[in-house]
Amino acid sequence: MLIGFVIVHLIGNLQFFAGPKLINEYGTKLRHLPFGLLWVMRLGLLGVAVAHIATTILLIKENRAAKGRGYARSSSVQSKIATRLMALSGIILLSYIVFHLLHFTTHTVSPQFAGWKDGEDHDVYRMLVFGFSNVGISLFYIVAMVLLAMHLSHGAASLFQTLGIRTKKMAFILGVGAQVLAWVVCAGYISIPVAVLLGKYDRSHVERAEQAR
Repeated sequence: MLIGFVIVHLIGNLQFFAGPKLINEYGTKLRHLPFGLLWVMRLGLLGVAVAHIATTILLIKENRAAKGRGYARSSSVQSKIATRLMALSGIILLSYIVFHLLHFTTHTVSPQFAGWKDGEDHDVYRMLVFGFSNVGISLFYIVAMVLLAMHLSHGAASLFQTLGIRTKKMAFILGVGAQVLAWVVCAGYISIPVAVLLGKYDRSHVERAEQAR
């Protein structure tokens, strides 16, 4: 579910490159989903994330208990950087997700975002441009997305092993597929703050909004 959300969220975000009208209308449609479905999905994803963290902690405890006394000499033949940094990358990602929600969802970090309108739509486009124009925030985002890719490459490959689908013959293909998916997703997310920092956005839209204010 988390992998699916990361992909669907990316598809929505990439509408930034189609211009203000499309992404602003998209944001409005999400806000007006019937029966409060947007918040149902948000709370559902939060529950899945908490379950993911809780089961990971339980798995670590079970693994340590199963090993018993530590080895006299440790050897990590197949250990990869992504695997060894899963816990650290997870903590940093969780920190970024909290900040990201406070920034772009609840507008706690930048309260002015809540009042930005493009006609009847919330001006998501201008919010993204303004938010990612801050170099510090963009760098934090980029680092978080690189860590997400490392986390995702390990998680996507492990998913098939958990489901019992991963065999010796399929291991290489699934491993490469997980790497490709992870870094394509990473490149997609990073492309937005990079474009903003390089000034590759609809300046006329932002200028009109500033003048109207």
